[in-house]
Amino acid sequence: MVNSERLLERFLRYVRVDTTARENQPTYPSSPGQLELGRLLRDELLALGLVDALQTPMGIVLATLPSTVSHDVPVVAWNAHVDTSPETTGAGVQPQVVRNYPGGDLPLPAAADKVIRVAENPELAKLAGRTLITTDGTTLLGSDDKSGLAVIMETVATLVEHPEIPHGPLRICFTCDEEIGHGVDHVDLNQLGATVCYTLDGQGADEIDVETFSADLATVTVRGVNIHPAVAKGRMVNAIRAAADFVDRLPRDELAPEVTADREGFLHPYTVDGGVGDVTLRVLLRDFDTANLARQAERLQAAARATEQAIAGVVVEVAITPQYRNMADGLAREPRAVAFATQALERLGRQPKRTIIRGGTDGSRFTELGLPTPNLSTGEHNPHSVLEWTCLEEMVAASEMLIELARVWAESTRGS
Repeated sequence: MVNSERLLERFLRYVRVDTTARENQPTYPSSPGQLELGRLLRDELLALGLVDALQTPMGIVLATLPSTVSHDVPVVAWNAHVDTSPETTGAGVQPQVVRNYPGGDLPLPAAADKVIRVAENPELAKLAGRTLITTDGTTLLGSDDKSGLAVIMETVATLVEHPEIPHGPLRICFTCDEEIGHGVDHVDLNQLGATVCYTLDGQGADEIDVETFSADLATVTVRGVNIHPAVAKGRMVNAIRAAADFVDRLPRDELAPEVTADREGFLHPYTVDGGVGDVTLRVLLRDFDTANLARQAERLQAAARATEQAIAGVVVEVAITPQYRNMADGLAREPRAVAFATQALERLGRQPKRTIIRGGTDGSRFTELGLPTPNLSTGEHNPHSVLEWTCLEEMVAASEMLIELARVWAESTRGS
């Protein structure tokens, strides 16, 4: 029923629009490509007959697919984000379609040193004969989250073509700047009007993410004194050296993403900007236990004081900004959200996997704000990397799951 070639065409169309999120920009969304892709999606929704499709002044795309049943069904929302990670460029994406994947490693054509290796991607061993999409090795792919966009759009198209499929009212919501923690900043939940939501922003297939990290962002400002090096003796305070000292004091054998897994949290310095006079570091704080974020912040403050003591004249300031919270508690308030997703997969003859995310989604914030929002698989692999790839058949499976999920909500609430 799902048109796989049309889904592929959508995905290839979307990834070619540069929607890289940009931190510390004065505008929202933070890059013009997000507005461009949002307009494209709005126009496609209008062409499908969703007459209320719109793009808000802040770039949020909203639309409604009306119910096909006569009884009341809770409004279900589907969400994906248009932006891509700032960690790797999304400009000039050249997608490579590998049909009938023969197995083995996948060299990327424009970067001889970039190879998607089976040893690092064991899931590839089960995908021989499938259609895979990569980049040329110089950019990310944007499967996070343009796979989600394509899956939702193709599912809407399929439901429009098949009005005999029972479903309640479905709300479409495409957000901006999710990758920099601002995805739901300008979503009006009253305007969205949903009882439950599902983010299509997950890895692989048949996974239901029911728990995420809780997350804060630390902005560390290191202030030194800049002066010409010819007359610097006794006067210069080099903020770059001080920043290096600060980072060196952060844990390496624990609380670092390179050495943690499963339910272990981490501190992750991930950007640095500046010069001799001032340096700004950004550090991610992550843990499944929200209370542990305060302890991580204390570690940063202790490192800051130690650097100030070690390097005379330097000032190190640590500012903490909350980002999102573990969705587990909020999902407990609406148990149907996960139960119906599980039932949908079982009805399709698949094995549902309830999983945790060592990261977050717009669903983390939606759930925190009172809209229960589990996250569903869309075929993402190696996000934020030039080694990112996706599988067309996994995207098709996600669309099939959404159709069945809409059917479950409609049938399970009949007569209630």
